[in-house]
Parts: sequence; structure tokens; C-alpha cells
Amino acid sequence: MNVGIGLPTTLPGADGRLTLEWARRAEAGPFTSLGVLDRLVYNSYDPLLTLAAAAAVTTRVRLVTMVVVGPLRSPALLAKSAASLDALSHGRLTLGVAVGAREEDYQAAGVEYHTRGRRLAEQLASLRDCWEEGGLAPATMRPAGPELLVGGLSDATFARVARYADGYVHGGGPPRAFARVADKARAAWLDAGRPGLPRLWAQGYFALGDAATVARGQAYMRDYYAFWTAWGRSVASTTGRWNTSPSPRSYRAQRCSPVSSRASPRSHEPHGESQGLAAAPERQRRRVWLHDISPAGPKPCCVCTIRCVGAHQRSAPVW
Repeated sequence: MNVGIGLPTTLPGADGRLTLEWARRAEAGPFTSLGVLDRLVYNSYDPLLTLAAAAAVTTRVRLVTMVVVGPLRSPALLAKSAASLDALSHGRLTLGVAVGAREEDYQAAGVEYHTRGRRLAEQLASLRDCWEEGGLAPATMRPAGPELLVGGLSDATFARVARYADGYVHGGGPPRAFARVADKARAAWLDAGRPGLPRLWAQGYFALGDAATVARGQAYMRDYYAFWTAWGRSVASTTGRWNTSPSPRSYRAQRCSPVSSRASPRSHEPHGESQGLAAAPERQRRRVWLHDISPAGPKPCCVCTIRCVGAHQRSAPVW
């Protein structure tokens, strides 16, 4: 099990210089990937452009979308953008895609919301065709294109994982929730006769700081997932300090090969070094993923523990 960290691309107060400094620090530290989120109607950076910028200041870490809302983009444009990023980064892209759940994003893009599932299935098939046939995009490091993950919770999601993708990506929640969907992804994979096992990526949230910091983190999660009230409350309820929120060991106990954890927003007020990021931007949040990217599928877990030690206001964390 490897550990990755999310870039603060959706957080108010996190500018471009800060985002790239996080990428540099992660590259120099123990992390194995940089992850980004995707929203259209939101004060956030474009995920693929952000990873392209991160690729320019790194050479080792993988670059991951968790996830891109695929149907908001045309298949040809997404195929070309992803292949370009993969080629420019020397094969470090992992492209996670899903339908997304926010109707306002579809309205802004002028795309029909209620056909998003069908559009994603068609897009997945088209991506593979574009990458394998060539002519539209630069050659990727793998003949079949970048590593491809599919996210979602519907039965159709797991069928898409088995038919088109290299693995499954979960949107967050407690370890037991990930265990259920991971079992579904494995079952669909085996039913389809795919060799080996699917790559499995999960994510959780944690806060670094005192009780007030944890409360702010939980409030942020409820706000971010306000469109999906019950699920938002569920995710917020599991957001706590690193030693009390779902940890890598929690996911390992569920026999889940890859897991992920996210750090939730904290105050701009300084805290001691032993309490993590000091004086970070207001509502700053970190996302940490534990995942398996081995060619043969998941291997036995190796749990990594995260510890943050101090940072100055509006600066990148010190790992």
C-alpha cells in the first residue's frame, strides 16, 4: 500500500504557487502520488491543467485524477488531454473518471444530466479506441493508454470497471463502505473473466489540530457535500484527528488493499509543530490516498503512517 497526497485545488486561499510547492514537497518526501478533484461550478483549478503544472516540477510521483467528471468533456478532447499529460509526464498519469453527481456542473457545460451514465460508458470505449489506434493524440507510455479508473456506486459502475478500466476509485467514507464496494468491484472483475485483480483506490478524511479544527473540518465536509445530505453527514462524521478518524489500519482491517485519507480544513491560527500544519490557509484541507499501482494488481498491504510537522502561513506543509 502506497501513500499519496491531494493538492489543494478546491480550497479557497490556496493559490497556484502554494499548489506547486505542495507538489515539490510531496516529490521530495515519502508520497507516491498527487491527486486532484474536479468541479466546474466551483472556485477551483482545472484538474488536468493542475497535474500538467505539477508534472513540470516533479519527476517521480504519479499524477492522479480522483476523479474527472468525464461526461462534461467530449471523448476526443479528454483522450487527447490525458494522452498529452501522460506523454509529457513520462507515463505518470492515472486517469480516474466518473459521472459526477452535481447537476449544476452539467447545466453550466450544456450537457444533459440524465444521460450521463450512457455518455460515460460511450466515453470509456472511445478513450481506449483513441489511445490504441493513435492519430488523435500523442503516443502514451502504455499501448492501451494511461492507467484508467472508474468511480461511482451504481451496479453499472462495477460493470464499467470490469469492461473498460484497470481499477476502481471510491469517493470517500468509512472503511466498511469501501469494503463493500471493493468486494463488488472484485466480483465484477472475476465475472468478466479479467485476469488478476482490479486496482483499488479509496479515500478518507482527517483533520490536523485541536477539537475546534476537527469541527471546522466536519462543517466543511457537510458544506461541500450539501447536495447529497445523508452521504455528506456520513463522510463528515468520520472526519476527525488522524488517530481517531479512519486510518490506514482501519482499511486494512477490512481487507481493503488500497485506501486513502484526506486531511480536512484547519484554522489559520498557528498550532504547535506536534499538531501538524501550523498557520495554514483558512479551510485548508489535505487529501491523502493509499493505493496500489502494481502491474499485477493489489499486493499485501503495507500501512504507512502520516505525521505533519509545522508550516508557516500560506506555505506548503513540511513533511
